[in-house]
Amino acid sequence: MNNLDKSIKAFEDIKHIDEDGVEYWYARELQTVLNYKEWRKFYGVIEKAKIACKRSKVNTLYHFVDFDKMVQIGSGANRKQRDYKLSRYACYLIAQNGDSRKKVIALAQTYFAVQTRKQEISEKEYTLLTEDEKRFYQRNLTRKGNYSLNQTAKKAGVKNFDKFHNYGYKGLYNGETADDIAKRKGLRYREDILDNMGSEELAANLFRITQTESKLKKDNIQTEEDANKAHYNIGKNIREVIKKNGGTMPEELPTPKKSLKQLEKENKNSLKNKDCILEKE
Repeated sequence: MNNLDKSIKAFEDIKHIDEDGVEYWYARELQTVLNYKEWRKFYGVIEKAKIACKRSKVNTLYHFVDFDKMVQIGSGANRKQRDYKLSRYACYLIAQNGDSRKKVIALAQTYFAVQTRKQEISEKEYTLLTEDEKRFYQRNLTRKGNYSLNQTAKKAGVKNFDKFHNYGYKGLYNGETADDIAKRKGLRYREDILDNMGSEELAANLFRITQTESKLKKDNIQTEEDANKAHYNIGKNIREVIKKNGGTMPEELPTPKKSLKQLEKENKNSLKNKDCILEKE
């Protein structure tokens, strides 16, 4: 795992999602990841970020939510400690105003800039994307969504994650497991089924993923059995909504001719060929 991958994992590990599915970070946790030992210095970076936010004519109260929490100190007594709930945009501004000499700051700038841009893509921009571009966009969201869902499912008592995810697929795909879907699509052994879905099918699965996570949190589910049932019921409910609205059932949607991994490989080869031509010139 390279430094960027490690940093991405570190930022994802401290990400929180509230009951409405909105993601946020705690400033105290971000401070640690960004290697700021003193809160005083990191607080100064937050203030600079808030100023940058105001200059952009964006409401800072929405992106920087300050609050006091009680923490235990060495003597066993409790004292108030200031903290912030930060949006992704707030984290991006903090990274932009952090100590550029820190290598992790540069990585944070890259991570939050790219992710903020992906999050802010407008409906109009989305409609202008090609089908393959929509697939890449939706696949990125499902990948992040599954990571977050797994964290929540683990807290709910899930240990067998393959079984847990199959319950969701069975609800959405009228009893089909991940293996059944792969066989129907004619995929090779262990080939990723999500990489072989069109944008519409990916969107249905993304909805299943986000709604299941919300359900696990909202109902405070604590057992693996209940988590599996919740995942199945969410999948089934989404299937019923698709049917009620006259949509195409997920298993009836066409499988793209090329997987996203194939498209990525072709894109890389195309870039290599261009580089070779430029070197010869």
